[in-house]
Parts: sequence; C-alpha cells; structure tokens
Amino acid sequence: APLSAQEKAQLVKFAVDLASGRLPVIAGAGSNCTAEAVSLSLSLEEAGADGLLIVTPYYNKCTDSGLLAHFETIADKVHVPVIMYSVPSRTGVNISPRIVRILADHPMIAGIKEASGNISQICEIASCIGESFSLYAGNDDQTVPLLSLGGSGCISTVANIIPARFSAMIRSFLAGDTAAAAREQVALKPLIDALFLEVNPVPVKAALSMMGKCAAEYRLPMCPPSNKTLYILYDTLKEYGLVQ
Repeated sequence: APLSAQEKAQLVKFAVDLASGRLPVIAGAGSNCTAEAVSLSLSLEEAGADGLLIVTPYYNKCTDSGLLAHFETIADKVHVPVIMYSVPSRTGVNISPRIVRILADHPMIAGIKEASGNISQICEIASCIGESFSLYAGNDDQTVPLLSLGGSGCISTVANIIPARFSAMIRSFLAGDTAAAAREQVALKPLIDALFLEVNPVPVKAALSMMGKCAAEYRLPMCPPSNKTLYILYDTLKEYGLVQ
C-alpha cells in the first residue's frame, strides 16, 4: 500500500492494540531494497507485530542467489517469525520450491504465502517442507486445494469482508469436513472474482465502503474503480447479503 514507513508503524500499533492479544498481527514489511526491508521490519516489530510478511523484491528481478541473501539477511536481523510472499504476477519474481526448501531451514522463516497460482509448484513446495513450516494460500479461490496439499490456511483478501464465513470454511476442512469446505469454496467463487475485477486492494476497499465500514478514499497510484466494476461489485455483494 502507498503508505510511509511511519504510517505503517502507526497502522500496526493500532491493529495490535485492537487485537489485544486475541489474534496475531502479521505486518507487511517487504521492499525491493533489502536494507529498507530490514529497517521497516524492525520498525514494525517494535510497533508490536507478531510476525512479518516479506514479499520478494519487485522490479529488481534478482537471481535465486539474490533471493536467498535477501530473505536470510532480513530473517537474521528480526526477532519475530517471517512469512515469505511469492506473487510473481505482481513482482515478476517467483520463489521456486528449491529456494523454499533451503529457506525453510532458517529458524526465523516460518512459512510462505504462495500466490503463484501454480498448483503443481505448490504441490512440490508441500512435498519438501516440514511440519514446522506453514504453507498459506495467497489466492482465495485456491484455498481448499492448497489445504488439501497440507496447507495451513490463507492470507486472504475476501476475508476482509466475510471473515467469519471464510474462517469457517477453513475450519471445516481442518476438522475433516472436506466436502463442506469444497462446497463453500465453490460458493464463494463469484464473490472472490468480483473482488479482483481490478487490482487489489481497489475493489475490496470499495466493497467495504458499500458495507459502511470505511470511506472510499484512495491514495495514488491507487484510484477509484470504474463504474462498471462498482455496479458488478454492488450486485455481487447484494447476492451474498452483504449490502441492502
């Protein structure tokens, strides 16, 4: 998000105070500059973050050696668990199963948010990690498939507007009711699709505004969604009973 480092720390502190220990707060601290990612990570850790979500460097399309050094350098400096974030459609950089296998041995690297969309790659990652390393879905519509490969959950977009329902889907799967989880995954597909009509987080903020949860304010380079997106989004929210 287009926030300053100071604003990110303020946001984390607010979330930590609101959570009051009931839920862990995982703060996004990635950067395409390793030194900046270290500085931001330490700042958000000081603000109370329980863990850090670190995206791959973007634009600076580093090699596998660069990826290893980037994540190891950050993880060596912090005192809370790190979750790596692989989203090549946004960054142009993929974390391969080989790199995951190596970094999973670092004591401060606790998991990966996998948003490549490549189920074969996710399956390969699942085959080379231990029980102490968590595999999280980065794409809402692939949550149940990823859980079926031994995943731990999802770091979600749609959960911003239906937290209880999305959590219940995951809990159903983990409790052994895989059929119910699968039905819910399919049932939520139109809502998930609507939230990605434009680049995230533009539609989800519009949805929250329609639900009366926040103002529809955007900071450049984010801008309001098109009227077409707004119409489709509102109709979809109405179908799910989220707006009147």
